[in-house]
Formats: sequence, structure tokens, C-alpha cells
Amino acid sequence: MKVYLLLMLLAMGITVLVTPIVRFACLHWRIVPKLRSRDIQSIPIPRLGGIAMTTGFVIAMLIASTIPYMAPVFSTSVPWAVMGGAAAMSLLGVIDDVIELDWMTKLSGQILITGLMALSGVQLVSFPIFGITIGSSRLSLILTLLVVVAIINAVNFIDGLDGLAAGTVGIGAMSFFIYSYSVSVISDAATYATTASLVVIALVGVCAGFLWFNFHPSSIMMGGGAETLGLILASAAIIVTGQIDPSVLGEQRVLVGLLPVLLPLSVIVVPMGDLVATSLIRMKNGKSPFHADRSHFHDRLLARGHTHRGVVTILWLWTAQVSLSAVSLLNFPWHYVALVSVPTLVLVLIFTVAEFPWMREAARKAATHGKDEDDRHSCE
Repeated sequence: MKVYLLLMLLAMGITVLVTPIVRFACLHWRIVPKLRSRDIQSIPIPRLGGIAMTTGFVIAMLIASTIPYMAPVFSTSVPWAVMGGAAAMSLLGVIDDVIELDWMTKLSGQILITGLMALSGVQLVSFPIFGITIGSSRLSLILTLLVVVAIINAVNFIDGLDGLAAGTVGIGAMSFFIYSYSVSVISDAATYATTASLVVIALVGVCAGFLWFNFHPSSIMMGGGAETLGLILASAAIIVTGQIDPSVLGEQRVLVGLLPVLLPLSVIVVPMGDLVATSLIRMKNGKSPFHADRSHFHDRLLARGHTHRGVVTILWLWTAQVSLSAVSLLNFPWHYVALVSVPTLVLVLIFTVAEFPWMREAARKAATHGKDEDDRHSCE
């Protein structure tokens, strides 16, 4: 655990150091794109923060490769494939931020990078549920492409508010780390050094470091870095599916076999919900689902007059509520998890209602309408 904590702090520190350098370079060479109609900032802000995040992640991983404790992790091609995929996705993001690629070119680049990463070892080959395996290598590749590209775009879709994507992914990555590390402990593994744990703990550090500059009001945006975060998070989800052998954990932990599937869904429930809803709205309006506009969930909340930080905090809380409740099932019986999750759910609901006055007004009108109905029935 100490090694993981050190690597997280390293990733965070490197990101904190590199981000101002990237921002200075953007301002010095005037790589500051003009404001777009869908942007919420009042002044142009550098959008190449993904470079700093990728740098923090790759350097932390390279340092990890020199630590003897982590030697088993780097004996395979998987961590190198994740680093290569992250670097390539960051480059694609930089190109998109500078010249703004059309959605088809961007999607093609995502598929190409994901495909190369999958061929290098980051591939979905089994589901740890009742021993289900994917018998076809072609089907395995297709499923990997679908999962990774979907998560990449889900994270990219929510990168519309300062700190929203970094915070959401950071919370999700921490949930993944708790899950992966706990499985190693429960399984009585020979070593707790695993690729999944290493990837996500470095991701946690990167997100925490970047939030120092990206929380509202931000001084730099991550731009295409959101796609890099999505790729790394998706890679961890795929890697962790191959880490679990439910039979080793005992019958009392049947839910453990479901968690590799449930946890990724719980982590991306907010961005995926936004992805589906926004795509449907765009297609309904006769536009491509990849058309950039301000129809996202957070855009609609801001349009109602809610505060920037309030919307971000609400979405963070919901992500934490869902993902941490899911991962808690690994270490505690479901009724213990419910005992804690239900009260926290109530608190999150209260906070949500408090932040959104229109919800209070709707509740008040519903209560008033109910009282009027009761009065009318009593008069009759």
C-alpha cells in the first residue's frame, strides 16, 4: 500500500509541476483557441491540459517500472500498451484542440488507438461471471473496441464544466483501486502488485493534481485529455476482469464475480447517462450524435441558473454514491452496505434539492396540491 500511495503522490506532484508549464507555453505561443458558441467561459482559456495529465501518468508509470516491488507488473506488455495508448490518445486530443477535427476523423482515431492497444494485450477476453469466456478473438477485439470507445466518449461528453471530468474520473479510479487491491488481499495473492491497481492509482494522482488548476474558475482546460482519462479508465476496467477468479474467493462472495461488470457501469453512470440522453436529443434535432453543442445535462442545469460549483459537486456526489456503494459489496455484506448507503443517499438527495431551487418549488407545489385535494374531499 505504501508503494501505491507514493506513486499516487508522484503522479499528482508531476501533474502539478507540469500543468503551469503547459499553460505558460500555450499563452507564450498563443495556442489559445477562440471561444466557441458552446463554451461557458467568458475569456479564452488554454485547452491543452491533457498534455500535463498524460505526462504525469506516463512518468509515474515509468518510475513504477524501476521499483522492484512492481517488477511482476511490467513483465507483460499490458502496462506498456496502456502508456502507449494514453500517449497516442493525448496526441489525438492535442490535434483536435488545435485544428478541431470532424467527428468521423476523431472517432476513427479513437478506434485505431484502441485497436492497437487491444492487440498489445489490453483486451476483453472473459467475464468473471459463472466462468463465461469470449471464445472468438475477433469478437473479443470488437467488444474491447465498443467498451473502450464508449467510455472514452462518455468521459469526453461530461468535460463541459471546470473540474467535472477530472473529479468524476478521479472518484471512479479510487473506487477501482479499492476494488482491485481488495481482491488481491482477499485472494491471498503472492503479491499485491497488479497492473489494474497501478494504472488506477496513477490515474487518481493525475486527476487530483490537475484539479488544482481545473476547479472553477479554472486556469486551464484538459481539452482532449478527457479522452485520455476515458481510455485509461476503460483499460483498468478491462484489465480487472482478468484479475478475478470468484472460485478462489468462496461462495460467500458471489457478488465479487459481478463487480468487475457492475463497478465500471457504476463509475460511468453519470457520463454514460449524459452520453445517451444528449445523443438522443441531437438525433431528434436532426444532428449527428457527435455534434458539439450545449445540450449536455450540466449545460441544461446551468441554463436553469444553478451555480457552476454546485452542479459539479452534485455530480461528484452522485458518482461517489454509486461507485463506492458498489465497491463496498466486496468487503461487507449487502445489508451492511445498505445500512450506510441509504442514509448517504438521503443526504445526497437533500443536498441536490437544496442546490436546485426548482426541485424545492416542485415539491412544495406537489405538497400544496395534495393538501388542497384533502381539503376538497373533507368538504364533500
